[in-house]
Amino acid sequence: MKWICQSLLALLAATTSFTAHAQQPMKWPGGKKAAIVLTYDDALASQLDVAIPQLRKFKLTGTFFLTGNITEGQMLQWRKAADDGMELANHSLYHPCSERVYPNNRQYYSENYDVNTMIKEVGMMNKLLFGIDGKRQRTYAFPCSQSLVGGVDYTPALQQSGLIKYARSGGDSTAIIIRFDTLQLYKIPSWPVNYQPTGERLIDFATRTLEENGLGIFMFHGVGGDYIITPGEAHEQLLAWLAAHSQDVWVATFQEVMDYVTHAPKK
Repeated sequence: MKWICQSLLALLAATTSFTAHAQQPMKWPGGKKAAIVLTYDDALASQLDVAIPQLRKFKLTGTFFLTGNITEGQMLQWRKAADDGMELANHSLYHPCSERVYPNNRQYYSENYDVNTMIKEVGMMNKLLFGIDGKRQRTYAFPCSQSLVGGVDYTPALQQSGLIKYARSGGDSTAIIIRFDTLQLYKIPSWPVNYQPTGERLIDFATRTLEENGLGIFMFHGVGGDYIITPGEAHEQLLAWLAAHSQDVWVATFQEVMDYVTHAPKK
């Protein structure tokens, strides 16, 4: 899984930019000037061991896109995280990816899926998540930031299914959302954080988001361990910066922020 995700993130960073330019700035709640969403993919042990304790330390929340690859003991830990305000979100049951980045997992090649199979898998993951936190509304992150299965984009079917409220995609370090009138709610961009970033680099993205009066969404994987690692110290430096700038920066879960965005008044 490690090099699979790294290969796709490198491809996305090289080819895709989602930064838009606003006509009217967003009016964020409480007089704040920007919003940050901290998201974490793949239900990794380091997220339970490092990221969540750090979030608790600074009284911040994040969104965790889980797959079905979790143990019963981890389910109890994820339940506690949900009780603490973390959002448990859907990342599909088996995380299918293109055969270009899945060399030895033919059964999980997205090319071998069809739309109906993918939608059923998302629905099954929703049921697993319901068993953990008892919630029914879910957000979603496309595995490997890919929306094609069998050569067909399953985004329209996902939207029509009613299983998912909003879906996060990929992007790069310029993926600061500024224009909200044209934002696609099932292709919401984010910055896939990789290559052992420093705390300064993470804070730079948050600072630019604040300067743009925008929305910045981080996509983390491992924190202090696992793969596509963000060092624990760098992650903590970002959280400390966000806590210190809480008067200006709203940090909330993906669903909370997107619920606000879809109903917010503009300046």
